[in-house]
Amino acid sequence: MALIDFKFKPGIDKQSTEAGAEQRWVDSDNVRFRYGLPEKVGGWSSLVTDSIVGVARKLHSFVDLEGNRYVAIGTDKFLLIYFEGRLYDVTPLATTISSATFTSTGSVTITITTSADHGLEIGDIVLFDSVTLPSGTGKSNSDFEDKVFQILTVPTSKTFTVNFTSTVSSASGGSIDLKPYEKIGPSAQSYGYGFGIGNYGGTVTGVISTTLNGSLGANTTGTGGGSTVTLTSTTGFPTGGGTIAVANELITYTGISSNDLTGITRGALGTATFGTSNGQAHSSGATVTNATTFAGYGNAVNAATVTLEPGLWSLDNFGQVLIATIANGKTFTWDASITAKFTTRASTTTSGFATGNNPTASRVTLVSPTTRHLIHLGTETTIGTSTTQDDMFIRFSDQEDINTYAPSATNTAGTQRLQDGTKIMGAIKAKEVILVWTDNALYTMKFIGAPFTFGFEQVGTNCGLIGKNAVVEIDGAAFWLSPKGFFLFDGTVKSIPCTVEDFVYDNFDTTKGQQVSAGLNNLFTEITWSYPSQGSTFNDKYVVFNYAESAGVPGGVWYTGTEARTSWMDATIYKNPFATKFNSSASGSFPEIIGESGLGQSILFEHEVGNDQVNPDGTTTTVPSFIQSYDIDLESRSKDARGRATGPKVAGEIFLAMRRFVPDFKTLVGNAKVSLNVKRYPQQTEVQTALSPFTIDSTTDKKDTRARGRFVSVKIENDAVNESWRFGTLRLDLQPDGRR
Repeated sequence: MALIDFKFKPGIDKQSTEAGAEQRWVDSDNVRFRYGLPEKVGGWSSLVTDSIVGVARKLHSFVDLEGNRYVAIGTDKFLLIYFEGRLYDVTPLATTISSATFTSTGSVTITITTSADHGLEIGDIVLFDSVTLPSGTGKSNSDFEDKVFQILTVPTSKTFTVNFTSTVSSASGGSIDLKPYEKIGPSAQSYGYGFGIGNYGGTVTGVISTTLNGSLGANTTGTGGGSTVTLTSTTGFPTGGGTIAVANELITYTGISSNDLTGITRGALGTATFGTSNGQAHSSGATVTNATTFAGYGNAVNAATVTLEPGLWSLDNFGQVLIATIANGKTFTWDASITAKFTTRASTTTSGFATGNNPTASRVTLVSPTTRHLIHLGTETTIGTSTTQDDMFIRFSDQEDINTYAPSATNTAGTQRLQDGTKIMGAIKAKEVILVWTDNALYTMKFIGAPFTFGFEQVGTNCGLIGKNAVVEIDGAAFWLSPKGFFLFDGTVKSIPCTVEDFVYDNFDTTKGQQVSAGLNNLFTEITWSYPSQGSTFNDKYVVFNYAESAGVPGGVWYTGTEARTSWMDATIYKNPFATKFNSSASGSFPEIIGESGLGQSILFEHEVGNDQVNPDGTTTTVPSFIQSYDIDLESRSKDARGRATGPKVAGEIFLAMRRFVPDFKTLVGNAKVSLNVKRYPQQTEVQTALSPFTIDSTTDKKDTRARGRFVSVKIENDAVNESWRFGTLRLDLQPDGRR
C-alpha cells in the first residue's frame, strides 16, 4: 500500500485524551516548536568553575559607564556578582558582635560564646574577624581570620557552634568579632493549615522549639489558668518578647522569667478559637515553636492561609549602582564604579547612594524607568519601624534621590495604598507604566506629575500574581501565572487559552507560588514558568508558552518538561540567556563556607549553547529529550491514485499492520530514536512494538516494522551526548490485517 502522511499541529495537548488529541503531540521534555516543527532544545554550559551555595532565585544584569557587564545573583543566603567568568561575594553584613570567646574540646566542633543574646539561628552565616585564639588549640589565628562559617547548633541564646575543617585541641578563651551575614530567608516556601507547619518545610533548620509544661485551656489565660505560659525550656527564645506557635494558635509575649513567658496574649493575629477571642486548648507536652521571625507573622491574617515565604530579592540598578532589597527586609546598594568594588560589600551606607532613610521592610522594590524614583511596595507606613509594614502600602522616593521619602512641597516623594487584595505580590516595568499585582488584582502605576507624582488605576480583578517572579514583560505586554490560570495584559487583562492547564495545575504545588520562576527567551519567543510539583520541595517542572508560534493555533502552542530553573535572565546585554539550576543534595563551592550542611547547590548556566550540559568541572552530561504523539486511529480510508485519503473513516472495525515507516528529519545531529507503540483500545496501556526503538541517522531511508493494532503513537527521542534533531512528517505504510 501507499505511504500515508500524518501531520501534527505544533504544541502539546494534555486537555484531551491521548486518543482524542487528534493531530497533536501529547507529551514532551526538552523539546520546543519552531516554524511548527518539534526540535530538541539547545544545550547549556556552566559559566564558572564554581557552583553557588544555596538557591539562586533572582538574576539581574546591568552595565557600568565603562561598558563593563555585571550580573547580580540573589540567593537564600547571599548576594553575588558575576563578572567576566568569576563570582564575587558582596552580601551585606549585619551588626558586628564584638569580643566573643572560643571553646574547643578536642574535636572539629567549636562553641562560640557572646556576652549578650546573639539572635542567630541554625543555618545562619557568620564571618570571623579580629581573631585571637586561646593558647593550646594547635591552630593559628589565620586559620579562622576572614573565614565564613555556617552555624550548626544554637544551644543557648548566647552560644552557637560551628565546625572547623580538622580537629581543634581543647582550649577556651580568646576573642573573635562576629560579622553575621544579613538574613535573607528559608530556601523553600512552607504552607500549612494554621501554624501547624514543619521546620521551614523541612529544608532549613534553625527554628527553636520546645514543649508546653502544663496544659492551656480554650480561654485567654495561661498555664493552669495563670497569666504566663510555662515551657519545658525557654533557651533560645527572644528574651525581650516575641511570638510562639502552638499547633494553629499564635501567642505573643513581652518577656521571660525562668521557663515562663510573661505578658502573654492568647489567640493573637486572628488565630483564636473560631467565633471567639479565646485561645485554643492544648495539652501539656504540645510542641511550641519560636515564630517571632517567620514571614507572614505580625499581620492580621487568617491562620489557615499563612505561608512562610522563601528567601527572595528585588534587584534593579540606579545607573551603575545595584539596588538590592531583601524581601520583607532592608534595601542595600553596591557601586560598580569604585576601584575596590569586588572587595566592597553592598550596604546601606554606600558613598553617594546611602539607603539609611529607606524603609526597613518592603516586599518589592524597583526603580521607575523614566523618572528614576525608587519605589517600595508592600512597605512600612512609618519608615524604620518594621512592625508598621503594610503589605498593600506603596512608598516612593524623591526623583533622582533614592534616600529621600518624606513628601514635601519641593519634592516628588509620596505614598499610596492599594485596596483590592491582601498583599502586593510583584511589579514589573512595561513601557510607560509600572504594573503592580496584588494577590487578587492588577494595577497600573503611571507618572502624572505634580501634585500626586504617580497615578494608579485598577485594570483587572481575580487575576492576582502567584509569586513575585512569576511574570515577564514583552514590548509592553505582560504574561503571568496566577492561582487561577495564565493571563496576559496588553491594555486589557485576558485569560490565555492553554492546552496543558489541567496538567500543570493538577500537579503544581500552588502553596509554593513564591518559588515560581518566569523566564523570557526572546531568541525562540518562549515564556517559561518553572514550578514545584506536588511532593517536591523545589522547582522540578516547567511549562512553556510560545507566543509567536501560537498565532492561529487553537489553545496556543504549549509544551512541558522537567529541566526546571530557579531563576532566569533573558539575552539582553549578553547574547544568550542565563539561568540557575538547583540541586538540594549537592554542596556548593562558592562562597566557601566552613561547616556547610544542607544548603544545596546552584549552577549558573548560559543557555542555547551546543547540545549538552557542560558542568562546572568541564564534564559533559547528556540532555535527553523526547516528544510523543497522540494515539493515531489506524482506520481504513479510500485513496486516490496518489495514495491520498478521500473517503470517510471506518472507525474501530479493522486492525491494520504497519510494514514500514519513512523518517523525515529536517535536522539530525548524531542519532535519534523512534518508537512505535500500539494498543487495541484507547484505555489500554500501550505496548512498544517488537523492533522499537529504531535508531535513525542521517543515512536512514526507511525502517521495516512488525506492528499491528487499532492505535499507534510515535515517540521521537535522544539519549546520548552531542545529539540534536528536528522532526518533520510521520509516514507509515499501512495495510488491513483483519477485523477484531
